[in-house]
Amino acid sequence: MFGCQAVYLFGRLVLVLAADKEEPWNGLLVCTSREFHSVLIGEYPALEPHPILGKWLYLTQAHDNFEEIAQQLVQQIVKEDPRIGVEPGVGRRRRS
Repeated sequence: MFGCQAVYLFGRLVLVLAADKEEPWNGLLVCTSREFHSVLIGEYPALEPHPILGKWLYLTQAHDNFEEIAQQLVQQIVKEDPRIGVEPGVGRRRRS
């Protein structure tokens, strides 16, 4: 996916790992719906909407606490947090 690594868990796309590239492709994309942005940003203030894929949140690898925050997000995902993850193919519309 975009030259990055997609992470699926429980049949859902939960994270996209983007490394060794320039911003905004050097960090962790948290796959979620816009309806959950404000609450997730409230819990993890380092998250922000990705500047290109605005439907997902982004944690830059340059953040001082990147590893700690990424670990916390993974723990939420393993607990099957319904706010994180999207069904593959959902939201794709093709125009004729």
